[in-house]
Amino acid sequence: MNTTPRTRPQTWSVLFILLLALGGLLRLIDLTDPPLDFHTSRQLRNSLVAREIYYNALPSATEEQRQLATSFANSVGKYEPPVIETIVGYSYFLTGGENIAVARIWETFFWLAAGVALFDLMRRVTNPWAALIALAYYFVLPFSVEVSRSFQPDPLMTSAFVIGIYFLYRWSEDHSPLLNGEGLGARSTWKWAILAAVFLGFAAFVKVVIAFFVGAAAISLVLFTLGRDFWKSKQVWTMAVIMVAPALLFYVVFNHGRSTEYFFSWTVALMKLVTSTDFYTKWLAFLGTLFGLTILFFSIAGALIAPSRMRWLLVSLWIGYVLYGLTLPFQMYTHSYYHIQLIPIIVLGLAVALNPLVEYISGIGGVGRAGFVALVVVVISYQAYAARSVLVAESFRHEPAFWNQVGEAFPADAKVIALTQDYGYRLMLYGWRKVDLWPLATELSATRNPDKDNAAQFDELTAGKDYFLVTAFGQLEKQPGLKKILDTYPIAIEGDGYILYDLNP
Repeated sequence: MNTTPRTRPQTWSVLFILLLALGGLLRLIDLTDPPLDFHTSRQLRNSLVAREIYYNALPSATEEQRQLATSFANSVGKYEPPVIETIVGYSYFLTGGENIAVARIWETFFWLAAGVALFDLMRRVTNPWAALIALAYYFVLPFSVEVSRSFQPDPLMTSAFVIGIYFLYRWSEDHSPLLNGEGLGARSTWKWAILAAVFLGFAAFVKVVIAFFVGAAAISLVLFTLGRDFWKSKQVWTMAVIMVAPALLFYVVFNHGRSTEYFFSWTVALMKLVTSTDFYTKWLAFLGTLFGLTILFFSIAGALIAPSRMRWLLVSLWIGYVLYGLTLPFQMYTHSYYHIQLIPIIVLGLAVALNPLVEYISGIGGVGRAGFVALVVVVISYQAYAARSVLVAESFRHEPAFWNQVGEAFPADAKVIALTQDYGYRLMLYGWRKVDLWPLATELSATRNPDKDNAAQFDELTAGKDYFLVTAFGQLEKQPGLKKILDTYPIAIEGDGYILYDLNP
Protein backbone atom coordinates (compact mmCIF):
# COMPACT_ATOMS: atom_id res chain seq x y z
CA MET A 1 0.00 0.00 0.00
CA ASN A 2 1.29 3.46 -0.84
CA THR A 3 2.24 5.85 1.92
CA THR A 4 -0.82 7.91 2.81
CA PRO A 5 -0.77 11.67 3.19
CA ARG A 6 -1.20 11.23 6.96
CA THR A 7 2.45 10.22 7.22
CA ARG A 8 3.67 13.42 5.58
CA PRO A 9 2.37 16.29 7.73
CA GLN A 10 4.96 18.66 6.32
CA THR A 11 3.27 18.46 2.89
CA TRP A 12 -0.24 19.32 3.97
CA SER A 13 1.12 21.88 6.45
CA VAL A 14 2.67 23.82 3.58
CA LEU A 15 -0.54 23.61 1.57
CA PHE A 16 -2.52 24.77 4.59
CA ILE A 17 -0.32 27.87 4.86
CA LEU A 18 -0.76 28.51 1.13
CA LEU A 19 -4.54 28.26 1.53
CA LEU A 20 -4.42 30.76 4.39
CA ALA A 21 -2.39 33.11 2.22
CA LEU A 22 -4.78 32.72 -0.70
CA GLY A 23 -7.79 33.34 1.53
CA GLY A 24 -6.20 36.46 2.95
CA LEU A 25 -5.07 37.86 -0.40
CA LEU A 26 -8.51 37.40 -1.97
CA ARG A 27 -10.15 39.38 0.81
CA LEU A 28 -7.68 42.24 0.50
CA ILE A 29 -8.31 42.85 -3.21
CA ASP A 30 -9.63 46.35 -3.96
CA LEU A 31 -8.96 47.12 -0.33
CA THR A 32 -9.82 50.83 -0.32
CA ASP A 33 -12.89 50.75 -2.57
CA PRO A 34 -15.89 52.27 -0.71
CA PRO A 35 -18.06 49.69 1.10
CA LEU A 36 -20.75 49.65 -1.57
CA ASP A 37 -19.89 46.24 -2.99
CA PHE A 38 -21.95 44.07 -0.65
CA HIS A 39 -25.15 44.84 1.31
CA THR A 40 -24.37 48.52 1.17
CA SER A 41 -26.75 49.79 3.84
CA ARG A 42 -25.35 47.45 6.48
CA GLN A 43 -21.73 48.39 5.80
CA LEU A 44 -22.53 52.10 5.67
CA ARG A 45 -24.42 51.79 8.93
CA ASN A 46 -21.32 50.35 10.62
CA SER A 47 -19.16 53.04 9.03
CA LEU A 48 -21.34 55.76 10.55
CA VAL A 49 -21.14 54.19 14.02
CA ALA A 50 -17.36 53.83 13.71
CA ARG A 51 -17.16 57.48 12.65
CA GLU A 52 -18.96 58.55 15.83
CA ILE A 53 -16.53 56.55 17.96
CA TYR A 54 -13.55 57.96 16.09
CA TYR A 55 -14.60 61.63 16.18
CA ASN A 56 -15.58 61.49 19.85
CA ALA A 57 -12.06 60.23 20.61
CA LEU A 58 -10.24 62.53 18.15
CA PRO A 59 -8.75 65.52 20.02
CA SER A 60 -8.65 67.72 16.90
CA ALA A 61 -12.31 67.15 15.95
CA THR A 62 -14.56 70.20 16.18
CA GLU A 63 -17.70 70.22 18.28
CA GLU A 64 -19.76 70.50 15.08
CA GLN A 65 -18.11 67.38 13.66
CA ARG A 66 -18.75 65.46 16.86
CA GLN A 67 -22.39 66.52 16.98
CA LEU A 68 -22.96 65.60 13.34
CA ALA A 69 -21.20 62.25 13.72
CA THR A 70 -23.30 61.47 16.80
CA SER A 71 -26.50 62.55 15.05
CA PHE A 72 -25.74 60.27 12.08
CA ALA A 73 -24.92 57.30 14.31
CA ASN A 74 -28.08 57.80 16.37
CA SER A 75 -30.21 57.68 13.23
CA VAL A 76 -29.20 54.11 12.36
CA GLY A 77 -30.65 51.02 14.00
CA LYS A 78 -28.45 50.11 16.98
CA TYR A 79 -29.54 46.58 17.74
CA GLU A 80 -26.11 45.10 18.58
CA PRO A 81 -23.26 46.37 20.74
CA PRO A 82 -20.70 48.29 18.64
CA VAL A 83 -17.90 45.75 19.02
CA ILE A 84 -16.41 45.71 15.53
CA GLU A 85 -17.21 49.41 15.09
CA THR A 86 -15.19 50.24 18.21
CA ILE A 87 -12.24 48.17 17.02
CA VAL A 88 -12.33 49.88 13.62
CA GLY A 89 -13.04 53.35 15.02
CA TYR A 90 -9.93 53.31 17.22
CA SER A 91 -7.90 51.72 14.43
CA TYR A 92 -8.57 54.84 12.33
CA PHE A 93 -5.90 56.52 14.45
CA LEU A 94 -3.36 54.19 12.84
CA THR A 95 -4.35 55.32 9.33
CA GLY A 96 -4.79 59.00 10.10
CA GLY A 97 -8.53 59.01 9.45
CA GLU A 98 -11.49 57.00 8.23
CA ASN A 99 -10.41 54.18 5.93
CA ILE A 100 -12.52 51.17 4.98
CA ALA A 101 -9.31 49.18 4.51
CA VAL A 102 -9.01 48.98 8.30
CA ALA A 103 -12.36 47.20 8.62
CA ARG A 104 -11.55 44.75 5.82
CA ILE A 105 -8.17 43.88 7.32
CA TRP A 106 -9.70 43.18 10.73
CA GLU A 107 -12.55 41.09 9.31
CA THR A 108 -10.09 39.12 7.19
CA PHE A 109 -7.89 38.46 10.22
CA PHE A 110 -10.87 37.12 12.19
CA TRP A 111 -11.91 34.86 9.32
CA LEU A 112 -8.39 33.44 8.91
CA ALA A 113 -8.11 32.78 12.65
CA ALA A 114 -11.39 30.88 12.55
CA GLY A 115 -10.08 28.97 9.53
CA VAL A 116 -7.17 27.68 11.60
CA ALA A 117 -9.55 26.37 14.28
CA LEU A 118 -11.89 24.93 11.66
CA PHE A 119 -9.06 23.02 9.98
CA ASP A 120 -7.88 21.47 13.22
CA LEU A 121 -11.47 20.54 14.08
CA MET A 122 -11.91 18.79 10.73
CA ARG A 123 -8.54 17.09 11.09
CA ARG A 124 -9.76 15.44 14.28
CA VAL A 125 -12.36 13.40 12.35
CA THR A 126 -11.06 13.23 8.77
CA ASN A 127 -7.95 12.77 6.67
CA PRO A 128 -6.06 16.12 6.62
CA TRP A 129 -6.32 16.15 2.82
CA ALA A 130 -10.11 15.99 2.99
CA ALA A 131 -9.95 18.80 5.55
CA LEU A 132 -7.77 20.87 3.20
CA ILE A 133 -10.17 20.48 0.28
CA ALA A 134 -13.12 21.45 2.44
CA LEU A 135 -11.16 24.39 3.87
CA ALA A 136 -10.57 25.64 0.33
CA TYR A 137 -14.34 26.00 0.01
CA TYR A 138 -14.33 28.09 3.21
CA PHE A 139 -11.67 30.40 1.79
CA VAL A 140 -12.40 30.75 -1.95
CA LEU A 141 -16.18 30.45 -2.32
CA PRO A 142 -17.12 33.85 -3.87
CA PHE A 143 -19.92 34.41 -1.34
CA SER A 144 -17.52 33.59 1.51
CA VAL A 145 -14.98 36.10 0.21
CA GLU A 146 -17.58 38.87 -0.12
CA VAL A 147 -19.34 38.38 3.19
CA SER A 148 -16.33 37.65 5.38
CA ARG A 149 -14.59 40.92 4.51
CA SER A 150 -17.69 43.11 4.78
CA PHE A 151 -17.86 45.73 7.52
CA GLN A 152 -20.59 44.33 9.76
CA PRO A 153 -20.77 42.23 12.92
CA ASP A 154 -21.49 38.92 11.14
CA PRO A 155 -17.91 37.92 10.17
CA LEU A 156 -16.66 38.53 13.72
CA MET A 157 -19.69 36.73 15.16
CA THR A 158 -19.16 33.70 12.94
CA SER A 159 -15.40 33.60 13.54
CA ALA A 160 -15.89 33.64 17.32
CA PHE A 161 -18.54 30.93 16.97
CA VAL A 162 -16.22 28.66 14.98
CA ILE A 163 -13.42 29.03 17.50
CA GLY A 164 -15.92 28.43 20.29
CA ILE A 165 -17.24 25.16 18.85
CA TYR A 166 -13.65 24.05 18.28
CA PHE A 167 -12.90 24.45 22.00
CA LEU A 168 -16.25 22.87 22.88
CA TYR A 169 -15.35 19.85 20.77
CA ARG A 170 -11.97 19.62 22.48
CA TRP A 171 -13.76 19.75 25.84
CA SER A 172 -16.00 16.88 24.78
CA GLU A 173 -13.03 14.83 23.53
CA ASP A 174 -10.90 15.29 26.60
CA HIS A 175 -13.57 15.21 29.27
CA SER A 176 -12.88 13.02 32.29
CA PRO A 177 -15.56 10.57 33.40
CA LEU A 178 -15.24 12.14 36.84
CA LEU A 179 -17.95 14.76 37.38
CA ASN A 180 -16.74 16.07 40.73
CA GLY A 181 -14.06 18.31 39.26
CA GLU A 182 -11.17 16.26 40.65
CA GLY A 183 -8.19 14.72 38.94
CA LEU A 184 -5.87 15.71 36.11
CA GLY A 185 -8.48 15.00 33.41
CA ALA A 186 -11.05 17.29 34.98
CA ARG A 187 -8.50 20.07 35.45
CA SER A 188 -7.50 19.75 31.80
CA THR A 189 -11.08 20.08 30.57
CA TRP A 190 -11.70 23.22 32.61
CA LYS A 191 -9.41 24.99 30.16
CA TRP A 192 -11.49 23.90 27.18
CA ALA A 193 -14.74 24.64 28.99
CA ILE A 194 -13.76 28.22 29.80
CA LEU A 195 -12.37 28.91 26.33
CA ALA A 196 -15.47 27.48 24.64
CA ALA A 197 -17.81 29.47 26.85
CA VAL A 198 -15.90 32.73 26.38
CA PHE A 199 -15.86 32.52 22.59
CA LEU A 200 -19.42 31.25 22.23
CA GLY A 201 -20.69 33.85 24.70
CA PHE A 202 -18.77 36.54 22.85
CA ALA A 203 -20.27 35.42 19.53
CA ALA A 204 -23.79 35.74 20.96
CA PHE A 205 -22.90 39.12 22.44
CA VAL A 206 -21.65 40.44 19.08
CA LYS A 207 -24.92 39.44 17.38
CA VAL A 208 -27.55 37.48 19.23
CA VAL A 209 -28.93 35.59 16.20
CA ILE A 210 -26.03 33.14 16.57
CA ALA A 211 -27.68 31.96 19.80
CA PHE A 212 -29.62 29.33 17.83
CA PHE A 213 -26.33 27.74 16.78
CA VAL A 214 -24.55 28.28 20.10
CA GLY A 215 -27.41 26.66 22.00
CA ALA A 216 -27.61 23.75 19.57
CA ALA A 217 -23.87 23.04 19.73
CA ALA A 218 -23.69 23.32 23.51
CA ILE A 219 -26.74 21.15 24.20
CA SER A 220 -25.71 18.43 21.76
CA LEU A 221 -22.11 18.05 22.91
CA VAL A 222 -22.97 18.29 26.59
CA LEU A 223 -25.59 15.56 26.24
CA PHE A 224 -23.27 13.44 24.10
CA THR A 225 -20.45 13.78 26.61
CA LEU A 226 -22.25 13.56 29.94
CA GLY A 227 -25.66 12.13 29.16
CA ARG A 228 -28.46 12.56 31.68
CA ASP A 229 -26.01 13.38 34.46
CA PHE A 230 -24.94 16.65 32.81
CA TRP A 231 -26.56 18.68 35.60
CA LYS A 232 -24.00 17.33 38.09
CA SER A 233 -21.10 18.96 36.24
CA LYS A 234 -19.78 22.27 37.55
CA GLN A 235 -18.19 22.86 34.18
CA VAL A 236 -21.55 22.73 32.41
CA TRP A 237 -23.11 25.32 34.72
CA THR A 238 -20.05 27.53 34.46
CA MET A 239 -20.16 27.36 30.67
CA ALA A 240 -23.88 28.13 30.66
CA VAL A 241 -23.43 31.26 32.78
CA ILE A 242 -20.51 32.57 30.72
CA MET A 243 -22.26 31.87 27.40
CA VAL A 244 -25.62 33.34 28.36
CA ALA A 245 -24.82 36.28 30.66
CA PRO A 246 -23.25 38.82 28.24
CA ALA A 247 -25.99 38.56 25.58
CA LEU A 248 -28.73 38.40 28.21
CA LEU A 249 -27.52 41.56 29.90
CA PHE A 250 -27.15 43.56 26.71
CA TYR A 251 -30.14 42.43 24.66
CA VAL A 252 -32.70 41.77 27.40
CA VAL A 253 -31.73 43.90 30.41
CA PHE A 254 -30.06 47.02 29.01
CA ASN A 255 -31.42 47.11 25.44
CA HIS A 256 -34.86 45.65 25.97
CA GLY A 257 -36.69 48.25 23.87
CA ARG A 258 -34.60 47.76 20.75
CA SER A 259 -34.66 43.97 21.04
CA THR A 260 -38.43 43.94 21.44
CA GLU A 261 -38.80 46.27 18.48
CA TYR A 262 -36.66 44.01 16.32
CA PHE A 263 -38.53 40.88 17.40
CA PHE A 264 -41.96 42.27 16.61
CA SER A 265 -40.83 43.98 13.40
CA TRP A 266 -38.90 41.10 11.85
CA THR A 267 -40.37 37.98 13.46
CA VAL A 268 -43.95 38.51 14.63
CA ALA A 269 -44.96 40.82 11.75
CA LEU A 270 -43.56 38.47 9.11
CA MET A 271 -44.35 35.09 10.67
CA LYS A 272 -47.16 34.61 8.13
CA LEU A 273 -44.48 33.89 5.52
CA VAL A 274 -43.69 30.48 7.02
CA THR A 275 -47.21 29.24 6.25
CA SER A 276 -46.59 29.48 2.51
CA THR A 277 -44.83 26.79 0.50
CA ASP A 278 -43.43 29.59 -1.65
CA PHE A 279 -41.31 30.67 1.31
CA TYR A 280 -39.51 27.32 1.48
CA THR A 281 -38.86 27.16 -2.26
CA LYS A 282 -37.45 30.70 -2.20
CA TRP A 283 -35.30 29.85 0.81
CA LEU A 284 -33.84 26.74 -0.82
CA ALA A 285 -33.33 28.46 -4.17
CA PHE A 286 -31.54 31.32 -2.44
CA LEU A 287 -29.20 28.87 -0.70
CA GLY A 288 -28.49 27.36 -4.10
CA THR A 289 -27.30 30.71 -5.44
CA LEU A 290 -24.96 31.16 -2.46
CA PHE A 291 -23.52 27.68 -1.95
CA GLY A 292 -24.69 25.40 -4.75
CA LEU A 293 -27.41 22.89 -3.88
CA THR A 294 -25.22 19.91 -4.78
CA ILE A 295 -22.59 21.01 -2.25
CA LEU A 296 -25.31 21.74 0.29
CA PHE A 297 -26.87 18.28 0.10
CA PHE A 298 -23.44 16.63 -0.08
CA SER A 299 -22.53 18.39 3.17
CA ILE A 300 -25.78 17.31 4.84
CA ALA A 301 -24.98 13.73 3.80
CA GLY A 302 -21.57 14.16 5.45
CA ALA A 303 -23.29 15.27 8.66
CA LEU A 304 -25.36 12.08 8.68
CA ILE A 305 -22.39 9.74 8.22
CA ALA A 306 -19.93 11.56 10.48
CA PRO A 307 -18.41 9.88 13.54
CA SER A 308 -20.85 10.00 16.44
CA ARG A 309 -19.51 13.07 18.25
CA MET A 310 -19.29 15.13 15.06
CA ARG A 311 -22.65 13.80 13.89
CA TRP A 312 -24.33 15.02 17.07
CA LEU A 313 -22.74 18.42 16.58
CA LEU A 314 -23.57 18.82 12.89
CA VAL A 315 -27.14 17.54 13.08
CA SER A 316 -27.84 19.85 16.01
CA LEU A 317 -26.37 22.82 14.09
CA TRP A 318 -28.64 22.10 11.13
CA ILE A 319 -31.62 21.94 13.49
CA GLY A 320 -30.51 25.27 14.95
CA TYR A 321 -30.28 26.72 11.45
CA VAL A 322 -33.84 25.66 10.58
CA LEU A 323 -35.21 27.19 13.79
CA TYR A 324 -33.22 30.35 13.10
CA GLY A 325 -34.67 30.55 9.58
CA LEU A 326 -38.23 30.12 10.79
CA THR A 327 -37.68 32.95 13.27
CA LEU A 328 -36.40 35.41 10.65
CA PRO A 329 -38.27 34.28 7.53
CA PHE A 330 -37.93 37.37 5.33
CA GLN A 331 -34.14 37.46 5.64
CA MET A 332 -33.85 33.82 4.61
CA TYR A 333 -34.39 34.60 0.92
CA THR A 334 -33.41 38.28 0.75
CA HIS A 335 -30.33 38.85 2.96
CA SER A 336 -27.36 36.71 1.98
CA TYR A 337 -25.23 37.67 4.97
CA TYR A 338 -27.80 36.06 7.27
CA HIS A 339 -26.43 32.74 6.00
CA ILE A 340 -22.77 33.37 6.81
CA GLN A 341 -23.02 30.91 9.74
CA LEU A 342 -23.71 28.12 7.26
CA ILE A 343 -20.28 28.39 5.65
CA PRO A 344 -18.31 26.60 8.41
CA ILE A 345 -21.17 24.14 9.00
CA ILE A 346 -21.21 23.17 5.32
CA VAL A 347 -17.43 22.88 5.36
CA LEU A 348 -17.46 20.47 8.30
CA GLY A 349 -19.99 18.20 6.60
CA LEU A 350 -18.13 18.48 3.32
CA ALA A 351 -14.90 17.28 4.90
CA VAL A 352 -16.63 14.19 6.28
CA ALA A 353 -18.32 13.43 2.95
CA LEU A 354 -15.05 13.80 1.06
CA ASN A 355 -13.07 11.66 3.47
CA PRO A 356 -13.86 8.20 1.95
CA LEU A 357 -13.00 9.46 -1.51
CA VAL A 358 -9.73 11.01 -0.35
CA GLU A 359 -8.82 7.85 1.56
CA TYR A 360 -9.38 5.83 -1.60
CA ILE A 361 -7.33 8.24 -3.74
CA SER A 362 -4.49 8.09 -1.22
CA GLY A 363 -4.29 4.36 -1.76
CA ILE A 364 -3.85 4.51 -5.51
CA GLY A 365 -1.12 5.98 -7.65
CA GLY A 366 -0.34 7.04 -11.15
CA VAL A 367 -2.85 8.76 -13.41
CA GLY A 368 -5.80 8.40 -11.03
CA ARG A 369 -4.22 10.29 -8.17
CA ALA A 370 -2.60 12.88 -10.46
CA GLY A 371 -5.91 13.49 -12.22
CA PHE A 372 -7.75 13.96 -8.93
CA VAL A 373 -5.14 16.42 -7.65
CA ALA A 374 -5.30 18.33 -10.95
CA LEU A 375 -9.09 18.51 -10.74
CA VAL A 376 -8.97 19.87 -7.18
CA VAL A 377 -6.41 22.51 -8.19
CA VAL A 378 -8.51 23.57 -11.20
CA VAL A 379 -11.69 23.89 -9.13
CA ILE A 380 -9.97 25.91 -6.40
CA SER A 381 -8.29 28.14 -8.98
CA TYR A 382 -11.55 28.73 -10.80
CA GLN A 383 -13.42 29.62 -7.60
CA ALA A 384 -10.60 31.93 -6.52
CA TYR A 385 -10.65 33.68 -9.89
CA ALA A 386 -14.45 33.98 -9.73
CA ALA A 387 -14.20 35.53 -6.26
CA ARG A 388 -11.57 37.97 -7.47
CA SER A 389 -13.68 38.87 -10.50
CA VAL A 390 -16.68 39.69 -8.32
CA LEU A 391 -14.62 42.11 -6.24
CA VAL A 392 -13.12 43.98 -9.20
CA ALA A 393 -16.21 43.88 -11.42
CA GLU A 394 -17.32 47.35 -10.38
CA SER A 395 -15.53 50.33 -8.87
CA PHE A 396 -17.27 52.66 -6.42
CA ARG A 397 -14.47 55.18 -6.05
CA HIS A 398 -16.56 57.89 -7.68
CA GLU A 399 -19.34 57.62 -5.10
CA PRO A 400 -17.85 59.77 -2.27
CA ALA A 401 -17.38 62.76 -4.59
CA PHE A 402 -20.91 62.40 -5.98
CA TRP A 403 -22.55 62.33 -2.56
CA ASN A 404 -20.40 65.20 -1.39
CA GLN A 405 -21.74 67.17 -4.36
CA VAL A 406 -25.31 66.24 -3.46
CA GLY A 407 -24.72 67.32 0.13
CA GLU A 408 -23.46 70.71 -1.03
CA ALA A 409 -26.58 71.22 -3.19
CA PHE A 410 -28.65 72.38 -0.22
CA PRO A 411 -27.87 74.29 3.00
CA ALA A 412 -26.94 72.33 6.11
CA ASP A 413 -29.94 73.76 7.99
CA ALA A 414 -32.48 73.01 5.21
CA LYS A 415 -35.27 70.55 5.95
CA VAL A 416 -35.14 67.92 3.25
CA ILE A 417 -37.09 64.76 2.53
CA ALA A 418 -35.48 62.37 0.07
CA LEU A 419 -36.19 59.38 -2.11
CA THR A 420 -32.68 58.01 -1.85
CA GLN A 421 -30.57 54.89 -1.49
CA ASP A 422 -29.65 53.00 1.67
CA TYR A 423 -31.78 54.97 4.15
CA GLY A 424 -29.78 58.10 3.41
CA TYR A 425 -26.58 56.55 4.76
CA ARG A 426 -24.54 57.42 1.65
CA LEU A 427 -25.47 61.06 2.02
CA MET A 428 -24.58 61.03 5.71
CA LEU A 429 -21.25 59.27 5.26
CA TYR A 430 -19.97 61.12 2.20
CA GLY A 431 -22.07 64.30 2.07
CA TRP A 432 -22.33 65.00 5.81
CA ARG A 433 -26.05 65.70 5.42
CA LYS A 434 -29.03 64.11 7.14
CA VAL A 435 -32.46 63.96 5.50
CA ASP A 436 -35.87 62.53 6.26
CA LEU A 437 -36.82 59.56 4.14
CA TRP A 438 -39.65 59.09 1.68
CA PRO A 439 -40.90 55.46 1.86
CA LEU A 440 -39.46 53.07 -0.72
CA ALA A 441 -41.50 50.67 -2.82
CA THR A 442 -39.89 47.34 -1.92
CA GLU A 443 -40.86 43.72 -1.47
CA LEU A 444 -40.67 44.23 2.29
CA SER A 445 -43.00 47.24 2.26
CA ALA A 446 -45.43 45.37 0.02
CA THR A 447 -45.37 42.40 2.41
CA ARG A 448 -46.05 44.55 5.44
CA ASN A 449 -48.47 47.08 3.92
CA PRO A 450 -49.74 45.79 0.55
CA ASP A 451 -52.48 48.44 0.19
CA LYS A 452 -50.59 51.52 1.38
CA ASP A 453 -50.49 54.52 -1.01
CA ASN A 454 -47.61 56.80 -0.09
CA ALA A 455 -48.52 59.44 -2.67
CA ALA A 456 -51.84 59.98 -0.93
CA GLN A 457 -49.89 61.08 2.15
CA PHE A 458 -47.65 63.52 0.29
CA ASP A 459 -48.83 66.64 2.13
CA GLU A 460 -48.52 64.93 5.49
CA LEU A 461 -45.05 63.48 4.84
CA THR A 462 -43.62 66.69 3.38
CA ALA A 463 -45.12 69.12 5.89
CA GLY A 464 -42.50 71.67 6.97
CA LYS A 465 -39.94 70.50 4.42
CA ASP A 466 -38.00 72.89 2.17
CA TYR A 467 -36.85 70.45 -0.51
CA PHE A 468 -37.57 67.03 -1.96
CA LEU A 469 -34.39 65.25 -3.07
CA VAL A 470 -34.46 62.40 -5.57
CA THR A 471 -31.40 60.23 -6.19
CA ALA A 472 -33.12 56.83 -6.50
CA PHE A 473 -34.76 57.26 -9.90
CA GLY A 474 -35.63 53.60 -10.21
CA GLN A 475 -37.75 54.01 -7.09
CA LEU A 476 -39.38 57.11 -8.57
CA GLU A 477 -40.50 55.07 -11.58
CA LYS A 478 -42.09 52.53 -9.22
CA GLN A 479 -44.16 55.31 -7.64
CA PRO A 480 -45.93 57.07 -10.54
CA GLY A 481 -48.26 58.90 -8.16
CA LEU A 482 -45.31 60.57 -6.46
CA LYS A 483 -43.70 61.40 -9.80
CA LYS A 484 -46.87 63.10 -10.97
CA ILE A 485 -46.99 65.25 -7.84
CA LEU A 486 -43.31 66.22 -8.00
CA ASP A 487 -43.72 67.36 -11.61
CA THR A 488 -45.90 70.19 -10.30
CA TYR A 489 -43.03 71.63 -8.21
CA PRO A 490 -40.14 73.73 -9.52
CA ILE A 491 -36.68 72.22 -9.72
CA ALA A 492 -34.20 74.03 -7.47
CA ILE A 493 -31.13 72.16 -8.72
CA GLU A 494 -30.68 69.33 -11.20
CA GLY A 495 -27.37 67.56 -11.32
CA ASP A 496 -25.96 64.43 -12.87
CA GLY A 497 -27.72 61.76 -10.81
CA TYR A 498 -29.95 63.88 -8.59
CA ILE A 499 -32.83 66.38 -8.64
CA LEU A 500 -33.75 68.79 -5.86
CA TYR A 501 -37.36 70.00 -5.91
CA ASP A 502 -38.31 73.22 -4.15
CA LEU A 503 -41.31 72.57 -1.89
CA ASN A 504 -41.67 76.18 -0.71
CA PRO A 505 -44.76 78.01 -2.12
